[in-house]
Amino acid sequence: MDPLIKLDEVDQQILDILIDNTRIPFTDIAKELLISPGTVHVRVKKMEDAGVIKGSSLNLDYQQLGYSFIAYVGIFLGETQKTKDVINELKAIPNVTVAHITTGKFNIFCKVRAKDTSHAKDIIFSIDDIEGISRTESMISLEESINDKKRLMHFIFNNL
Repeated sequence: MDPLIKLDEVDQQILDILIDNTRIPFTDIAKELLISPGTVHVRVKKMEDAGVIKGSSLNLDYQQLGYSFIAYVGIFLGETQKTKDVINELKAIPNVTVAHITTGKFNIFCKVRAKDTSHAKDIIFSIDDIEGISRTESMISLEESINDKKRLMHFIFNNL
């Protein structure tokens, strides 16, 4: 974020609404906040141009799609020079939905979505087979307890 960009309470209210529903029409945001649709448009454009808002996303209900099993896989590399190659191989596995290059115990840490335990096993074994990976450690997610995009945003705004 450009340190020169000034965001105010109206910007925060717009972001609050967009976090809940990225597809909401600007006219509905304007009605809710008692401002003009043009103001909403200008403010969203300002935040997009500043890089505060990057695109929009769609949240899928993976449970409804039959992919409710989540595993986290910590990856140990034989050689750190293989990091980019391994990341490229992970990109080829559609069930690897997130991958981070990390410090600490693992070189790479991934989130994997699967249909069930057996499916997750197959995915994890395919990860294990990637050249450059020496071993993996897997953890099963029992429940996602926190997934709140607003709390951090509110904290940031309160500390501006």
